[in-house]
Amino acid sequence: MKIFAIGLNYASHNEEMKNTFQSTQPVVFMKPDTALLKDGNPFFLPDFSEQIDYETEIVVKINRLGKNIAERFAHRYYDEITVGIDFTARDLQKKLKESGLPWEICKGFDNSAALGTFISKNEVENLQNLNFHLDINGKTVQSGNTHDMIYSVDKTIAYISQFFTLKIGDIIFTGTPAGIGPVKINDRLEGYIEDRKLLDFCIK
Repeated sequence: MKIFAIGLNYASHNEEMKNTFQSTQPVVFMKPDTALLKDGNPFFLPDFSEQIDYETEIVVKINRLGKNIAERFAHRYYDEITVGIDFTARDLQKKLKESGLPWEICKGFDNSAALGTFISKNEVENLQNLNFHLDINGKTVQSGNTHDMIYSVDKTIAYISQFFTLKIGDIIFTGTPAGIGPVKINDRLEGYIEDRKLLDFCIK
């Protein structure tokens, strides 16, 4: 099982990160399967970082084998979606980027990919016009709509499949909008697609 993630996929987030990089293709990175955090299990703050940020994202699950998938057929390759959190060790990321070094450790560490409960994509009217948000301790801290994606889910799948064979169970974090921020001990994170809560866990 592979975990793909898309960076710089919402202009609002790129602006808040003061990122002027302009890509003509999806920006893809990966996390190992040990990054998964699911079933409402708590997230334990690691001791190697002073700032762990949440990034709320729509996540899709691949349901069939595919390689070199045409964008017009990409919708056939996933049938479940959820909301997830791409945790980032922001202080480590900053240091590594400034040094021109790879920064997998700030994105792919254990439990850095929190997943909510998957639902059928048929339960939403339009995947590319979908509201989602994150509440921390009962207050909404981040919200977005998938129509603001720079690269749609189908375009992203088509692009990834040029380089990697997609297999059943692979998941794709599709990018985060503006509103990221740090978490702290005893925070309760609740993630929603529209008004449906699919993610609920605590920071320890």
